Amino acid sequence: MNPNEGRLALNTALVVCALVALRLAAAAWTPLTFDEAYYWMWSKALAGGYYDHPPMVAVVIRLGTMIAGDTPLGVRLVSVLLALPMSWAVYQASAILFGGQRVAASATILLNATLMAAVGTLIVTPDAPLLVAASLLLFSLAKVLESGRGAWWLAVGASAGAALLSKYTALFFGPAILIWLAMVPKLRRWFLSPWLYLGGLVALGMFAPVILWNAGHHWVSFIKQMGRARIEDFRPTFIAELIPTQFAFATPLVFILGVMGLYALYRRRAGAMAARVLVNTMFWTIVVYFAWHALHARVEANWFAPVYPAFAIAAAVAAIQVQWAPREQRTIDFCRRWATPSGVVLFALLIVQANTGVLSGYRRDATVRSVGVGWQELADEIETVRVRIGATCVLAPDYGTTGWLVFYLPKGTCVVQQGQRIRWVNMPEPSPAKLSGKLLYVHEVEQAVPASMRANFGRIETVAEAKRMRGPLTIETYALDALEGPKGDVLDRSPPPELE
Repeated sequence: MNPNEGRLALNTALVVCALVALRLAAAAWTPLTFDEAYYWMWSKALAGGYYDHPPMVAVVIRLGTMIAGDTPLGVRLVSVLLALPMSWAVYQASAILFGGQRVAASATILLNATLMAAVGTLIVTPDAPLLVAASLLLFSLAKVLESGRGAWWLAVGASAGAALLSKYTALFFGPAILIWLAMVPKLRRWFLSPWLYLGGLVALGMFAPVILWNAGHHWVSFIKQMGRARIEDFRPTFIAELIPTQFAFATPLVFILGVMGLYALYRRRAGAMAARVLVNTMFWTIVVYFAWHALHARVEANWFAPVYPAFAIAAAVAAIQVQWAPREQRTIDFCRRWATPSGVVLFALLIVQANTGVLSGYRRDATVRSVGVGWQELADEIETVRVRIGATCVLAPDYGTTGWLVFYLPKGTCVVQQGQRIRWVNMPEPSPAKLSGKLLYVHEVEQAVPASMRANFGRIETVAEAKRMRGPLTIETYALDALEGPKGDVLDRSPPPELE
């Protein structure tokens, strides 16, 4: 590496570290989302699988809380730091595939400038470790291409296994890799090599705990996630959401660069065939599936996380390597210059808005329900009422409220979701003594107490109402109901709809 390349790599590392430091500050300031509180509860009972996802997100949270405790920063710490190996992998993959440190530096910084990477590693969901695993997978495949050594297929298998332990979307990496090998003539020899299949066995071995967990729980997680979009549910209106949401999550300027880069790769204007095909297969295999999915059901913006390493490399190719016509070049130059600053500004504005609501004049916005602003104060009110009436356990109607209550109420408080018990099969149930006394049911005032609960208790009385606030805005008002005289099992143990 010559001095200029070394300086470029150092500057890239400094930019990435600065962005990670910004996310750590935001992680400490921002209350948990309801999903994070739910996954934090998983981390207290590690298992081979869970109702919604494989276990990697729980492992990531457990590692962070071992270092920084059961705090918002502790929950998010390792997830934010995973941006460092993610960045290293994308840097190395870009340099191998497109032969230049400038492309590598650009791809790394552009990926970190996206809200997908910034928010996706700040807010701990299965997409955070999946994004990192996808980057490592791309790097490992680039090393297979560069070195021609079969042993790199073991690294491919390990990366794919880590992705599978993160989220079931990673299953699409298998077809993407096979399409790449089939489309590039010089790579077809790997179909006859044992190394390819050994890599597959490594991935399968790592994924085995998830398979075993599902086998012991009626395959419920597989059924839930793989049966989301059914052909008979044809509703094409959701397809219109795909581009606007990704335009926002990629940030507008990175999105423009990425689209132009994919077009340039399609037109063979940069890179060797094997590199072009790899970026395209890692991107389009998953995108085509989600386009089909959107014809039947909503596709959440964060589901596209595994394509972002390839998308960032395409954006860097557009910014650095492709020769454009003058008008197009002006667009490229503008996007390249302002993509990172605008991404940082958008991230900062999003964090300020989620925590304060000031940018919308304290009116409701998209973050208001999911981010737990006001929950500590609300939990203090709930605890006061619980102690006053002598409730031995708190019941909640959904997993989000359950997670928030467990996180923000005093440690050791009995909290349990009244229904959907499949979500909590890995965790110990509250003792019968806790459920036989007076109970406190916490629910939004708009939600009626289920008829089954009304029939199961001798007395139900609303003893208080409590509001969750963000500044002057009332986010939700909760009814606190005292429940007495259970006539049967307090918990609804009906099977999940997937098993009915």
